[in-house]
Amino acid sequence: MDITFKDVSYIYQRNSPFAHKAIDHLNLHIASGSFVAIIGHTGSGKSTLIQHLNGLAVPSEGEVTIGKYRLTPDKKPENMKELRSKVGVVFQYPEHQLFEETVGKDIAFGPRNFGTDEEETKRRTKEILPVVGLSDEFLERSPFDLSGGQMRRVAIAGVLAIKPEVLVLDEPTAGLDPRGQKEMMEMFHRMHQEQNLTTILVTHSMEDAVKYADHVIILNNGQKYMEGVPEEVFVQKEALNKVQLDVPEMVRFLNQFEERFGKSIPFHRQKVKEMAALIYDRLKGDETP
Repeated sequence: MDITFKDVSYIYQRNSPFAHKAIDHLNLHIASGSFVAIIGHTGSGKSTLIQHLNGLAVPSEGEVTIGKYRLTPDKKPENMKELRSKVGVVFQYPEHQLFEETVGKDIAFGPRNFGTDEEETKRRTKEILPVVGLSDEFLERSPFDLSGGQMRRVAIAGVLAIKPEVLVLDEPTAGLDPRGQKEMMEMFHRMHQEQNLTTILVTHSMEDAVKYADHVIILNNGQKYMEGVPEEVFVQKEALNKVQLDVPEMVRFLNQFEERFGKSIPFHRQKVKEMAALIYDRLKGDETP
């Protein structure tokens, strides 16, 4: 589903001495089927933005459109439950939301809550386990007897079982070790491609954004500061530094390479082997008689 924010502002504790504008006349568009990374320092408006995507918040000013659903200051969609069945949100530490006595019941809670019949719910529950890297033997186990990584996979399976068209990921790898972070992001990227999802990744990780996203939006003080494809956004070191962000490690390396050897290698999200070959070719040229 296409997502559009049109001149959206959101004010916490409006009409009080503690009023705070978390989003300030924000305009953006997320195309259906895209993988978008939303980046910004703490307080930039990222969390408030994603709360608008399934109606947890409605704009104080402006208009948010998610597919056929429209949120305005004076009205939520009448079919809000239907909207929330289309937008799956994986919050930070989703394992904290587990509560059922078995893994199977926890995964099935979402579909049942949205009116899916029992036969379809059981089918989805069983089918989603291998997608998140778990086997059928987990169905009858208590989620609280699992490892932290396994608990997170169960929680994510519960979100995916509702069959969302939009998947919102709020720092989904927080607290995981490097291997777990990589496995989790590879899983999300694979699902994005296989299920043709619109995926929105809210992250502090420039490395994840540059590796998986096809579009990047940088927020600052509740406004859109920059946007574009990663190859264009992540080479703008000075602009990123102004909002307390740094360039990805690969871009930083290429800048240092150019300073050291006086040779430029354009950044286009090369893999390590490709980058090594480019560096070899550049340096080999210096040795040619």
